[in-house]
Amino acid sequence: MGTAVAFLLILRTGATERTEIPQSAPQHVLKGQGALGDWHTDAPGVRRLITPGDMPKPYATRSFDNPPDLVPRPADAWPRVLPGFKIEQIATGLENPRLIRTAPNGDLFIAESAAGRIRVMRGVDGSGNSLELGIFATGLRQPFGIAFYPPGPNPEFVYVGNTDAVVRFPYQNGDLKVRGPAATLAKLPGGGYLQGGGHWTRDVAFSPDGKRMYVSVGSLSNVSDDSAEDHRADILEFNPDGTGERIYASGIRNAVGIAIHPATGELWASVNERDDLGDDLVPDYITHVIEGAFYGWPWFYIGANQDPRHAGKHSELRDRVLLPDVLLQSHSASLEMTFYSGSQFPAEYRGDGFAAEHGSWNRSKRTGYKIIRVPLRGGKASGEYEDFVTGFVTSAGKVWGRPVGVTVAADGSVVFTDDASESVWRVSYLGNK
Repeated sequence: MGTAVAFLLILRTGATERTEIPQSAPQHVLKGQGALGDWHTDAPGVRRLITPGDMPKPYATRSFDNPPDLVPRPADAWPRVLPGFKIEQIATGLENPRLIRTAPNGDLFIAESAAGRIRVMRGVDGSGNSLELGIFATGLRQPFGIAFYPPGPNPEFVYVGNTDAVVRFPYQNGDLKVRGPAATLAKLPGGGYLQGGGHWTRDVAFSPDGKRMYVSVGSLSNVSDDSAEDHRADILEFNPDGTGERIYASGIRNAVGIAIHPATGELWASVNERDDLGDDLVPDYITHVIEGAFYGWPWFYIGANQDPRHAGKHSELRDRVLLPDVLLQSHSASLEMTFYSGSQFPAEYRGDGFAAEHGSWNRSKRTGYKIIRVPLRGGKASGEYEDFVTGFVTSAGKVWGRPVGVTVAADGSVVFTDDASESVWRVSYLGNK
């Protein structure tokens, strides 16, 4: 695979910041119909608990084609965070920034998927120093997933999930551009949206011992069960050299983001569920993923609920469908996820999940468009989740920001990408300062 090496680009970015929340966040948990809600009820600190019993019947409302009406950020608009936190826009002018991942040395790698390249960002430490934004590699095919191998402080390779293959580059800590050509390790089904290939993102993660490589592959369709879905709507497992392909878990429509919990070593996934059943079906979800498990797609959803478009099919699988850990507002478009491993935030955040909600299109009232926190205790979820960063939708319902990727920086801040404003944001904790 031919991959050009690009030059290092230095961008002097004057970070724009704001520390805020004008009112205290609610302390109660929204449940039942109140948890389904939309962007009007979003605010940092608002918690939701959605259960399978809260789901309506299929077609309780008609299906809406309601994509976001994107606008430039209004002068009076800014993301909202909890008291004691500060949010900064630390880089702008990127091209389709998607997944972001922290290298062992603290550099941030960003997939600019539409441009077919990986950027590297250095200097995200809150010191006020200028950032460096370099182009690490070009000539890729809709890159998304990024992983460093072997796991630990001294990787030898950086892996990239192209839409049709996993490739890797030789790498040493501190590299700002590739030191050698890409090696293709494993072919993947699909050719990306540019070739009509359905869900195109491919995330990559390694088991803590480095013996297993996990790759998420979304479905080709919304809810088809034909042969074109072979080895899709799955999380695949490989050896690190790309051999030994097998299905690790199935029936997962589109696990856009996958991550390993730092304490338990468990694989987790942030999943987009199916469309066209109504405003509040089917909930997206975040869950730990069990080897050999089946999560329902396309015949069932959220347990043993049969999709009416496949009525009567595969009754033998009904009792095999596992329930996800955390149900999200339907059509939120949950994308990359990560776990908080830093020490800057208060102690209760350590080990919690964070996920980027890109925002709905198949819903009459918008939902998503935020960063959420999933509280975990001992690596286990209660089913609740909390709004962490909101404010990307105007009072008129226009959208100016769409979070995609989220990572924990070396200094313990949370950094995320936004492919509507083509920028990178940083959330830091100031406490009582």
